[in-house]
Amino acid sequence: MIQRQDAWSEEDDLLLAETVLRHIREGSTQLNAFEEVGDKLNRTSAACGFRWNAVVRQDYMKAIDLAKKQRKQRQRALGEKTKPLYTPPDPTFSFEVSEEIMVEKDAGNEEAAVVTNTITPERSYMQSSKALSMDDVILFLSNLKNSDHQSTNMQQKNDRLKMENKELADEIAILKKQLEQTEREFQTIQEDYQALVKIMDRARKMVLFEDEEKPTNTFKMDKNGNLERIAK
Repeated sequence: MIQRQDAWSEEDDLLLAETVLRHIREGSTQLNAFEEVGDKLNRTSAACGFRWNAVVRQDYMKAIDLAKKQRKQRQRALGEKTKPLYTPPDPTFSFEVSEEIMVEKDAGNEEAAVVTNTITPERSYMQSSKALSMDDVILFLSNLKNSDHQSTNMQQKNDRLKMENKELADEIAILKKQLEQTEREFQTIQEDYQALVKIMDRARKMVLFEDEEKPTNTFKMDKNGNLERIAK
């Protein structure tokens, strides 16, 4: 049988499966895996994604579940290491605290009066921030910057996924059209074949009928031993 030049081999499917599982374990996306395999096999990432979802993925369901568990364990371990030392208060949360402060009425009086001081969220935050070190502030700002960076990366990955999804949808639409065209051509060939069979069967019956209508020849032997035909 003639094999197509763009056909997938067992080695190609194995490389695709190993790469996708590795990206899942490391917390990456399948799109990145498709791009990596596409660069190695000189194929488009859309073709790699279509091959994975249509053929290869169903043979690695248990391996995918195991890779997802390993990813959760890895993320949990990394989260414990990078847990921020300080969490700023929620600015949307409002509260009031009554603080009693003992103050002297005057320099010559030992009696003290109780003054109620209302602590607002802004003042509470300012008081609590005095206990923070410079390292805590730097760490908080670094985490905030990393969060913004991760958000940007997720948005970019989301855009790429949408583009890949559109490419896959276009490719599926093209394949559907090709399948419909092939089915129509097959139906036409089948009808032509049936018509040819009917013509050959009709011709065979006509030949047999003509042979039956031809008169049979009768011969007799003369005195010399020669055969001569007797006309009917």
